Amino acid sequence: MTLSTDEPTRSRAATEEKSGVRRDRDRPPSPEPLPQPVVDNHCHLDIADGDWLETREAIERATAVNVNRIVQIGCDLPGARWAVAAAAEHPELIAGVALHPNEAPRVEDLDAAMVEIEALAAAHDKVRAVGETGLDHFRTGQDGRAVQQESFRRHIDLARRLDKTLVIHDRDAHDEILAILDEEGAPDRWVMHCFSGDAHFARACLDRGAHLSFAGTITFKNADPLRAALALTPLDRILVETDAPYLTPMPYRGRPNASYLVPLTVRAMAEIRNDDLGGLCHAIDVNTEQAFGGAW
Repeated sequence: MTLSTDEPTRSRAATEEKSGVRRDRDRPPSPEPLPQPVVDNHCHLDIADGDWLETREAIERATAVNVNRIVQIGCDLPGARWAVAAAAEHPELIAGVALHPNEAPRVEDLDAAMVEIEALAAAHDKVRAVGETGLDHFRTGQDGRAVQQESFRRHIDLARRLDKTLVIHDRDAHDEILAILDEEGAPDRWVMHCFSGDAHFARACLDRGAHLSFAGTITFKNADPLRAALALTPLDRILVETDAPYLTPMPYRGRPNASYLVPLTVRAMAEIRNDDLGGLCHAIDVNTEQAFGGAW
């Protein structure tokens, strides 16, 4: 694969604005390093946002604060191709490939797109995940939801057949996500990316075997239900992510996010849960390998 990973495939202007906040676009300073390594479980290094970091620079800045591995997620065909190439080139990365639920209704030929996603998922042993897939009732209206559902079901099947981790995007679709998972049968390993539900939904996911991945949203003022969900999640099911370049944690909300800012979220998580910081870091590291099929 000849795709260069030195340039982003998309700009923020060409993608959805997940946070709904646009402020200072200067990059935040690096936080204090964590006492033990952790993994950024969901990142979009291919999407530019303000002062974009070249891939190797992004990895090195993250490693400097003890975020030494990253799960790179592709959300459309160009992004999936980029993720596979990046994971092959950089030992710190593994990849996930899929059609994002907001992308699926825009694809002209879903069958052809899924054939390529399957080929990419099988292209390299560092492609560990099928995702992010799922449902989004916020940005896709009723006219696109049947295609979203079909795409989600096909990604579930693909993850099961290839023994990949399923990474789920869920926005305003909690009940329907669970209903489809129950109908199709969840893979052995699956992750609720950027978990956005309350304690009740967290319990429903955990009872079905999920790992829950928490982002900078846990630091937002209006996130009390999310913090309650984090507090009840067993230590062996917790992951952390940036969803960079989106969802930058406080006090830098609205500015560009990147993996080197994970320590802000992890420290907030430890405080919310009253966990020892080093113990939480160790758990996240171990949980990530369990969730994504082993070390890399």
